[in-house]
Amino acid sequence: MTAPGLPRILLIDSNVYFAKRLGDALKQAGFEVIPSPQGAYALTMLERNVPAAIICATNLREMGAYEIAPILRADPKTATIPLIALGVGGGQALLEAYRAGCDDYVDRARGPVEIAAHVRRFLLSRQDGFQPTQMLSSADTDLSGSLSHLDLPGVIQMLGQARQTGALHINASDTDGIIFFEGGEIVHAECGTFFGDEAVTQIVKACQESAKGVYKFVYGAASTQRTVLRSATDLLLDALREFDEVQRDDVQRDEVEKESA
Repeated sequence: MTAPGLPRILLIDSNVYFAKRLGDALKQAGFEVIPSPQGAYALTMLERNVPAAIICATNLREMGAYEIAPILRADPKTATIPLIALGVGGGQALLEAYRAGCDDYVDRARGPVEIAAHVRRFLLSRQDGFQPTQMLSSADTDLSGSLSHLDLPGVIQMLGQARQTGALHINASDTDGIIFFEGGEIVHAECGTFFGDEAVTQIVKACQESAKGVYKFVYGAASTQRTVLRSATDLLLDALREFDEVQRDDVQRDEVEKESA
């Protein structure tokens, strides 16, 4: 029996064992959980119980997160329900989730406890804006962390959803960049000799390539110029697509070299 007033999560996953573990972790994080093994059946439940968010696996046999997303967005009653895709994969899986219309993506390999914490942070950022004490173990005045724990697209998404204003400093391998936000929108970016839209894509690609780095968001810092004209979603899609193309070309080149050796 669940306590009244808890945020309700609709969890759609056909892996009963994993769903049970994730459901328990979500309950520990303060959610009421409604499990369902089938996407089509879960959609019929939305009329009676509108959830705070939907977590849906991407590998369901009939209807997974990527198929559910356009159905949710087409109905005004469900269009604003956050949909979090749950799958296995790197940048390509994140790219597919964005394209399908999902609000977020989390890799199930992170484990139930970490996924539940991610979901809680995601919903807090949408509803209340960023609170450093919610995001960090220490009460730092600025948001900071490791990109190996939370990738750059995830950081950019959360800052946008929370409509934050400030400067995001990023260091990954040989790349040093800065991205300015105003009310959640990216307005200016610099990375070496790159400015604006191109700087954002260069920073994201560099972070995807190194798979690690550090970031720090300074609240309230403002830019005196606007050089970014496209949306953060479009820029992330371009950056991740270019990264995947480079990865594919590298694999093909390695295969050719092996065959000719």
